[in-house]
Parts: sequence; C-alpha cells; structure tokens
Amino acid sequence: MAMGALVAAAAYLLGSVDFAVVIARARGVDIYSEGSGNPGASNVFRSIGKAAGVAVLLLDLCKGLVATLVGTVLGGPALGAAAGFAAVVGHCYPVFHRFRGGKGAATLAGVLFGLYPLSAAVLLVIFVLLVAVTRIASAGTVLVALAAIPAVLLQGAGGWVLVWVAAGVALVVYRHHGNIGRLFKGTERKVVGG
Repeated sequence: MAMGALVAAAAYLLGSVDFAVVIARARGVDIYSEGSGNPGASNVFRSIGKAAGVAVLLLDLCKGLVATLVGTVLGGPALGAAAGFAAVVGHCYPVFHRFRGGKGAATLAGVLFGLYPLSAAVLLVIFVLLVAVTRIASAGTVLVALAAIPAVLLQGAGGWVLVWVAAGVALVVYRHHGNIGRLFKGTERKVVGG
C-alpha cells in the first residue's frame, strides 16, 4: 500500500513536468498566450513549429510510458496502470504549473504502450490516419481514446488495469470537452492553418 502511494505520487510529479511549457519557454514563448492557449503538443505544433510539437508529443508520451513501466516492475500491471493514470492526472493538473496543464492524450498513449503495445500501435496508426484525413487532431484524439477501451479488452484487460485505463480515457475525453463542442459546431482548429 505504501509503495503504491509512493509510486503514484512520483508518477504524478513526473506527469506534472509540462514539456510544452518548458520547450516554449526555451524559445522565449509563453505557450499559454499562443494559439489555443493549451500547453500541449498540438498547440506547440501550430504555434512554434513541427519539430517542437513532435518533441513535446514524444516527451509527453514518455512520461506515461516510464510511469507505467516503473509501476509494473515494482508492483505488477495494476500498479503500472495506476501509475500511468497518475502521470496523466499530473499532465492535466500539474503542480509545477499552477495546475494549468494539457489534455493528457499523449501521456495516456504512453500508458497504453507500457501496458498493451500492440493495441497502442494500432491506435496510433488509426490516429495518424484520422488526422491526415480530417486535419483536426482533437477528432482523432477523442475517437482513438474511446477506442482504447475495446482495444485493451480484446487484449485481455480486466480488473484494476481496466479501471485505471478507463479512468484515463474518461479524463482525456473530459479535457477535450471544449474541442468536442467546437467539432459539433464545425469551428474546431486544424493542425495546420486552423
């Protein structure tokens, strides 16, 4: 129990390192004042450039992956999933950035790669195809996040692992509620030119 709390706390702190803010500041940019104002990979991509956006995406993914793998090594898949969820919470509500974080999708992707790499790889391909077709990152993100639950169920997820994955999906979808509203109105920003 004590180890689980310690691992979750460490994972939350890892998740709280917002690489969008860090990389933007290194370039003299306040990401909260650029584009959508969201400190995430999509806004960095649109506001600063492709290389910076990809770097943020990969670093945010690594937060979820590292938290999940460390938790799994120390306490099995359930602790890995719990640690991954804690990293997603840290990304969304980072203690280091006044709890103004991103939307958690890339960090959740890292969690899925740590638990179910095959499902995560398939979902990543689907995400890339959806974004290539729609040019709207949030559309791909929300659809792929929702598809994560049946995908991990097909790989045998159950018990606490499924609970923590579902909680991560719910948080990511909740954090995209504004995007979902704009998608229905047809006013959502595009990855390029939106």
